[in-house]
Amino acid sequence: MSKKTSGIKKRLLKKRRQNVAVPTWVVVKTRRAVTTNPKRRHWRRTKLEVK
Repeated sequence: MSKKTSGIKKRLLKKRRQNVAVPTWVVVKTRRAVTTNPKRRHWRRTKLEVK
């Protein structure tokens, strides 16, 4: 892999944490009003603009 600065690493880690499904308890609590995460990202389809 290429060398990454700590700032870029930090931003990539944040994006990695954000890229998760909605927890089951949230789906249950909202009575399925919230079922999907609109900010979900696939590693191959959508690329990040990290600077």
